[in-house]
Amino acid sequence: MDEFFLEILPNDLKRKILSFKKEHIQEIRVRINKPVIIIKEGAEHILDKVISTDDIKFIVQRISNYSLYAYEEDIKKGFITIKGGHRIGIAGECVMDKDGVKTIKNISSLNIRVTREFIGSSIPLLNYIVDNDKVKNTLIISPPKCGKTTILRDLSRLISNGNSKFKLNGKKVVVVDERSEICGSYLGVPQMDVGIRTDVLDNCQKTDGMIMAIRSLSPEVLICDEIGSFDDVEALKVAFNSGVNVIVSIHGESFDDISKRSNMRNLIEEKIIEIIVVLGNLGKVGNVMNIYSLDKSEGVYKCLR
Repeated sequence: MDEFFLEILPNDLKRKILSFKKEHIQEIRVRINKPVIIIKEGAEHILDKVISTDDIKFIVQRISNYSLYAYEEDIKKGFITIKGGHRIGIAGECVMDKDGVKTIKNISSLNIRVTREFIGSSIPLLNYIVDNDKVKNTLIISPPKCGKTTILRDLSRLISNGNSKFKLNGKKVVVVDERSEICGSYLGVPQMDVGIRTDVLDNCQKTDGMIMAIRSLSPEVLICDEIGSFDDVEALKVAFNSGVNVIVSIHGESFDDISKRSNMRNLIEEKIIEIIVVLGNLGKVGNVMNIYSLDKSEGVYKCLR
């Protein structure tokens, strides 16, 4: 299942890619009349294979099971998730209507993002996030491609299953997975291990999903990726006031960077978030640069590392 992304490729391209260590490939970029570019361990590798229109057509047919119409809703959002949880980003001619993008035709390039699990990658964070069988409200700040989604996925697994080492009983978890990145769901079924007590709202807008989860799925912990809008923040406040603990992520460079944003300032000033984790792009996936903890007696965040 993990290597299903290879099965959508033309044979000559598949053979070239097999010369790489498959487990290290992160992205495969294919563009008409341009060479294939592989992203492996953060570095680019340009192959001596130029993509033709027929190559793109072949891949598109494979990822859509020869029925683009059946994937119209996914295509207008710019991606299709295939078996194994791998996500294919799509670019081409956008067809617009009054509601926005209706579909994408004359597809000219694809970004095959290879999804991988890094089991145990979030264990070092449990010392900070879990206390007395309680999961603290946590914000993960990260620049792009630093492992925040990977960390969220592993935290979901650990919290859902429970972990005796940290005296953590398994919790009911809901993951609101707006872009199918955390769980890599295919036909509604998570392809990634997100835990035995986890429910997934796949392809669901974060704000709507958080409210839906609170009303109907009785989560103890709510997880979602890339919050940012004022509506997202208001939904998090509803979760907090409903007794649900939250673990969320946001794009950013530092605690100071996030605290200056008007939509996030409120969340921080109201002391809803207890732990703030800042990831960096040095070393392995999920490299932790700083961790801040809310000192409730003084009402300030203190840097723990």
